[in-house]
Amino acid sequence: MDNAVVAARANALPLVEPAGFGARVAALPVKTKMMFLLGLAALVAVVLAMTTWSSQGDYKVLYANLSDKDGGAIIAQLSQMNVPYRHADGGAAILVPASKVHDARLKLAAAGLPKGSVVGYELMDGARFGQTQFQERLTFQRGLEGELTRSITALAAVQNARVHLALPNQNGFFREQQKPTASVMLTLYPGRTLERSQIAGIVHLVSSSVPEMNPKAVSVLDQTGALLTANGDSPQTGLDAQQLQYVNQVEAGYQKRIFELLEPLVGRDNLRATVTADLDFSQSEATAEEFTPNQGDKASVAIRSQQVSEQSGSQGGAPSGVPGATSNQPPVPATAPVTGAAQPLQAAQGGGGNSNSRRDAVTNYEVDKTVRVTRNATGTVKRLNAAVVVNHRSVTDAKGKTTTTPLSAEEIEKLTALVRESIGFKQDRGDSVKVINAPFKVEKIEKVDIPLWKQPEIIDMLRAAAVPAGLALIGLIVFFGLVRPAMKAALAPPPPPAPGAQLSAVVDDETVLPDGTPPALPAPKTNQNLEAARALAKENPAAVANIVRGWVSGEAA
Repeated sequence: MDNAVVAARANALPLVEPAGFGARVAALPVKTKMMFLLGLAALVAVVLAMTTWSSQGDYKVLYANLSDKDGGAIIAQLSQMNVPYRHADGGAAILVPASKVHDARLKLAAAGLPKGSVVGYELMDGARFGQTQFQERLTFQRGLEGELTRSITALAAVQNARVHLALPNQNGFFREQQKPTASVMLTLYPGRTLERSQIAGIVHLVSSSVPEMNPKAVSVLDQTGALLTANGDSPQTGLDAQQLQYVNQVEAGYQKRIFELLEPLVGRDNLRATVTADLDFSQSEATAEEFTPNQGDKASVAIRSQQVSEQSGSQGGAPSGVPGATSNQPPVPATAPVTGAAQPLQAAQGGGGNSNSRRDAVTNYEVDKTVRVTRNATGTVKRLNAAVVVNHRSVTDAKGKTTTTPLSAEEIEKLTALVRESIGFKQDRGDSVKVINAPFKVEKIEKVDIPLWKQPEIIDMLRAAAVPAGLALIGLIVFFGLVRPAMKAALAPPPPPAPGAQLSAVVDDETVLPDGTPPALPAPKTNQNLEAARALAKENPAAVANIVRGWVSGEAA
């Protein structure tokens, strides 16, 4: 009896082996399988797009301001190197991934790119056979202009330059030969200027590169058409850039002195000052000679040379008197009386002689001479004008209320004296200092609340996250719209059979169980039919027994 019941239970609950995931997917309808495959392909495409976008990263400028010829050559070389690139600013700039900028530049430099629109002496390398002398001269002139352009554009303030050379033909007549001239057109970077020494350097560079070119024959212009060089025929009026810079430095120095002296007294934001300096840049030179006469003490007199000349001579007298022995006697030497008493006259001697003497003295004295050469310095201060405005004094009472009060006349006078001392005030020079006390107008700055979606930081962040967010959204839509329904249909358990269908299947089943031990029954599942059968067995066991007896005997219930 027990064996029969076990066999009946085995026939009533047949073992259903669970099928694999692949078999379940194959058993799905064709439409569901197509949706599943399309969803998987879309997910793979989204993952690949996100991976490619994240690996590329940011793009940076490789080269900018390229000519069309250089740009095409660089793009062709980048395509050969398998380097991704983009265009910016209407094709004027080429961008590559940030991680490949330096590598790409080195490789392009090894390939000779970019060549640049300016050509130099390399034009001489491609000389053709049979070219005329005019073509050779023209090629040489183009190469020289290109080399000068490259040298001038090496300056930090020069963005671009063009050089035009006028080289006349040389002939055999020296008087009829014309001198070469040159013109230079400069394009400066915004906000930059050239100093006078830099302009002179450009002129010297061009004139030294061309034989027999005078520096005065070189003209330099900027992008506004202003002539940067000047000759003696057309001198520039006004101050040059260097002189204007010096004036600004002098005025800024005086203003700094005023602020450093008055800010500790009136407060940091309670002072405004300006100084106007009138400087003299004219140059003058004077030469003076002074002679000092030799006067005063002889000891202070300097004798340069002295010459003394003395001459003396005598001449014998003619014979006179009575001829004889007495008159022929030589003359007696003259004797002076010892005392003042008069001596008696001697007798006349025979013919006395005549004597004469001469003395000349020439003395040359040194004359003091002073030569002074006075050369005035440039940039001297001719006049200073200082204007200072001081804010009213802020006073806070015990209740915390702030009021403003003007400064007294005594305080204004003290501030004026300080300003005068700080700038070196001179009345005879015409300097003027004016200090005024007035309330400052404080404008309330209203804070503008920019919406969150209009802030630049948020906009940049959204732009950066737009691509990955869009790809992620597409992936979610594909997953929940195509893949998930197909997987849910494949993994869903089979529906339970109807009560009548299970009994018919058990009755009509002709499956023969294999010999040996019966297979283990699957774990019973709790369902409404099973609970109803149990409740029926408890309420009416006799009816249930009859049903089982009918199953066993094969009779109809």
